[in-house]
Amino acid sequence: MDPATVVGIALALVSILIGLLMDGGNPASMILPSAVVIVVGGSVGATLATGLLPDAVSALKSVVPTLTGSAVDSAAAVETVVQFADQARREGLLSLEEAARDIEDPFLRKGIQLAVDGTDPDELRDILELEIASKRAADRSKVEFFTQLATFGPTMGVIGTIMGLIGVLENLSTPETLGPLIASAFLTTLYGVVIANLVATPIGKRLARLGDLEAKHMELVLEGVLSVQAGSNPRMVEQKLQSFLPPSARADLDEAA
Repeated sequence: MDPATVVGIALALVSILIGLLMDGGNPASMILPSAVVIVVGGSVGATLATGLLPDAVSALKSVVPTLTGSAVDSAAAVETVVQFADQARREGLLSLEEAARDIEDPFLRKGIQLAVDGTDPDELRDILELEIASKRAADRSKVEFFTQLATFGPTMGVIGTIMGLIGVLENLSTPETLGPLIASAFLTTLYGVVIANLVATPIGKRLARLGDLEAKHMELVLEGVLSVQAGSNPRMVEQKLQSFLPPSARADLDEAA
C-alpha cells in the first residue's frame, strides 16, 4: 500500500484543525449536518446527472482500492517475461503452457496463453492493444466522475450559503440569532471547498496516476509477450523492457543482477 493520498488528506485536515484551535475556535462549531446533506447530497446528485449510472457506481467502488492500492510492480514483470523468453528459446513456446496458469498478472497470463495457442502476432497485438485502450477508457470515466464532483462541491456550498443568508434576512428583527445563522450559512461554502480540494481532487488525481502506471505496465507486457512469441534473445528482451521502467527501477534491477 502506498499511503501518500491518505496521509496527505489526513495531514491537511489535521493542519486545518490545529489552525482552528490556535485561533481559539471550537471544533464542535464546525459540525453542521444540514450543510453536509446539501453539499454531499447535492454534489453527488449533480455529478450523477452528468453521466451514466454504471460509470458512477464503478467510480465509487474504486475509492477504497485507489486509496489503499499501490503502483504495479513492472520490474517484477520484466524478470518474469525474461524467464519466459529464456524458457521459450530453449524448450519452445509450448513449454510455457503450464507456467502460464500460475501467472498472477491477468494481462500477462492472457498474453502468454494467446501466444502459446498460436495466435498470429498481428492479431495478438490487436487484442492486447484493444484491452489497453478499454482500460484507459474505463479509468477516464472514473476520473471524470471525481473531476465533476470537485466542480459541483463549491457550487453546492454557495447554494447552501445563499439559502442560509435568506434565513438571516428573515430574522433581522432578532439580532441575537444573526451570528449563529451567518456562521451556519458560511459553513456550507467551507464544506464545498473541502469536498472539492481534500476529497474529490486527490482521489481523482491518484486514480489517474495509478491508471496511467497500469496502462504503461500493460504496454510493457505487450511488448514482452510479442518478444517471447518471436523467440527473441532474452538479453535483448530484458534491455527492451527495461526502457519502459523509470531510472530508479532500472538501477534496482542492475543491483539485483
